[in-house]
Amino acid sequence: MTGVPIITAEPLHADSFSEFGEVIQRPPEGVREFFNDRLENNRTDARADLSLATIKPVDQLPLHATVMERHPFSSQTFLPLKASRYFVVVAPDNDEGGPDLARVRAFVAEGNQGVTYRCGIWHHGMTVLDESAVMAVLMWCDGSSGDEEFLEIDMPFDVVLPTGTET
Repeated sequence: MTGVPIITAEPLHADSFSEFGEVIQRPPEGVREFFNDRLENNRTDARADLSLATIKPVDQLPLHATVMERHPFSSQTFLPLKASRYFVVVAPDNDEGGPDLARVRAFVAEGNQGVTYRCGIWHHGMTVLDESAVMAVLMWCDGSSGDEEFLEIDMPFDVVLPTGTET
């Protein structure tokens, strides 16, 4: 696509992702790590919603992003049960409450990394690379329209892999 902003994904690291949420790194063998203090639920009547999703890999790159989503009252966690690489595409709010498309960031996560998006963080739907992935997904829902918000963005963008890491 021509004339569309291009975002080059960077490797996913906790420090560069901290504005948007948490990176969950698989602990060493024999170690148990707890992540409860990184999860958010801002509605007392919402219930934990744990699901499994099998996601097919993207057919071609670049990823052309036209829709962003967020969960205003809940964090959302993705834990790969089986995965290779996947994109994590995020944006903070702009002054009008939509995604700040000038500040979109894209990351390449490895199969041993999970992510937790903070409440209200705009993100693109899960996009896996290389091969199908199975993800455990955790968030809090009450069944209302406040569980999730999808927005067709007025300034689509493309996401590409860093040079030398193409599939």
